Parts: sequence; C-alpha cells; structure tokens
Amino acid sequence: MAPAVRLAIFNHKGGVGKTTLTVNLAFALSELGKNVLLIDSDPQCNITTYLIEDAVVDDLMEASDGPDGKTIWSAVKPLVDGDGGWRKIEAHEPSGLYLLPGDIRLTEFERELNDFWANCYQRRPRGFKGTTALSSIVTYYASKHNIDFVFYDAGPNIGPLNRVILLDCDYFIVPGACDLFSINALKTLGKSLSEWIHLWDTLRDLAPDGAPVLKGRPKFIGYVPQGFRVYGQGMAKWPAEYHNRFRKELNRQVLTPLKKISGDLVAVEGSKAKLGEVKDFAHLVQKSQEQGCPLWGVEGGPGYQIEEAQKAFRAMAEELIRRIK
Repeated sequence: MAPAVRLAIFNHKGGVGKTTLTVNLAFALSELGKNVLLIDSDPQCNITTYLIEDAVVDDLMEASDGPDGKTIWSAVKPLVDGDGGWRKIEAHEPSGLYLLPGDIRLTEFERELNDFWANCYQRRPRGFKGTTALSSIVTYYASKHNIDFVFYDAGPNIGPLNRVILLDCDYFIVPGACDLFSINALKTLGKSLSEWIHLWDTLRDLAPDGAPVLKGRPKFIGYVPQGFRVYGQGMAKWPAEYHNRFRKELNRQVLTPLKKISGDLVAVEGSKAKLGEVKDFAHLVQKSQEQGCPLWGVEGGPGYQIEEAQKAFRAMAEELIRRIK
C-alpha cells in the first residue's frame, strides 16, 4: 500500500471555515471510495464536536487524562509526563470516517513542543521523539486502517503545534473568505511556512543517527474561496473583487517565497491553483454540524442547496485526487 497522503487545510486566520471544509471534503473523498483519517489537532475540538454526539464528547473529555483515555491528548500525555512514548488509543469511526478525537488539554502538549524543538538543536533524541510524536501516531493509524488521506484540523494560529503539523504534511490547502482580513493574513502565512521549512532543514541535519524526523516539505496544492454570496451563476461583485486580490496576494506572499526555497513546494499555481469553491450555504452549515453529517446529508435542508453542496465537494475531491496523482 502506498503511504497515506497527509494534508492540512491551513490558514491561521479564524473564521474562514477550515473545519467545515475539512469535514465535507473528507466525506466527499469517502464517498469516492477513499479511507480518510481525521486528526482533531485543534484544542478547540471542532471536528470532534462536529462528528460525535455531545454526551460522548463529554465522556471523552472527562476520561482523557486517565489510563482509559481515548483522545489525542491521551495518546501524547506520556510524552508530556516523561513516562515514555506515545500511547495507542482507539480511533472512532463516525459515518464512514476515522477520527482521533481532539482535547482541550492538547495545549499542554503544545507548550512542551517548544522544549522538544529546543532539544533538537542540542541533538537530543528526546527532542526528535517529541517533535515527531503526532507524525508517528498518524503513521500507525494510517497503516492500521489502510488510510488513503489524512487531514489535520489545525487551529487558527502559527504556534508550535501547527508548525509540526505543517512540517509533517505532504500538501496544504489554503482556505479564504472573500474579505480583506483573509488577504492580510497571507503575508504572515507565507513568512511562517518559509521559516518553518528553513528551520527544519537545519534540525534534520542535526538529527542523531536513527532519530525520527519530519518530512519538512509541505507543498501548496490549491486554495478554496468560501462563504461568498452569488449573483446569477457566479460570485457577486464584491466577493469577486476580493477573490481576485486574494489570488494575487497568495501568489506574491505565499507561493513566491516557497518557490525561492524549492520549486517543487508549489504543486500548482496561476489560474489552475483554485481547487474548488464553496458559496455561502447559510443555515445548511449549522444544520450539518448539528446532525453530524455532510452538507448534502442534512435532513430538512433546501433541496437545491443540498444538490449544489454535493456537487461542489465531489468536484473538489475529484480534483484533489487528480492533482495528487
């Protein structure tokens, strides 16, 4: 079996619909026959609450610190406590997907990641073991469940947790709302990614023989404009103008710096860079979150919106598969 493809839908700006996009793209890939693993690596636990009933989530959070814990925090806690390596947990299987549930206490692991990173500079095996812990966990579950696609749900920040997540990914997708704030966020996004790649190049060279290392080569594979209003058959005037500005700044602030490091870090660019688009589906998004299903699985939603959502995400999933081939 070929290794699972690891992706993050990443933009450190909040409110651009990363979780909704991740979940629905995962469902679309699953309906195309792909095995998909979701890693809820955001301490806000949005994917977990999206896909698992509230009462079950409460039980998961309450038990996560104990020996029977079943969240991502339960898996990495031994590393934080200094008791050894990461611990195996059982993946949940909501609606045909595999999920490693999130946990608010993952913030404790994020704080520890700063020490792990510093230990790498000192060539200490503990540093590389801790820095690559999430990657090792993904490798185990991807092999166990014959996973084709892994999606990290990264939080809206550029902290140490997202640094190791992006450095573990094969590809990343940039979502954006058609507004000024999404455009302004691109400069920080490009700068951070470039710095992370450069830093890890240095640390990889310092790694002791046999120490685990991250791939450290996340490739841009597309962007997705979201939440825009439509007029007729396309974007309304103002969203369309912001979309054009977003596309230009994405090329200038993110793709150009990546290409200066290595041309292969940009898998697609120019007019072909848009992976798909997701219009404003209004209350359909809230209903899908309440019902724990894809947008096109919502009960009681408007029929035309359900059809449009299914068509949009299926096309996006097919295009993603095509680009990775």
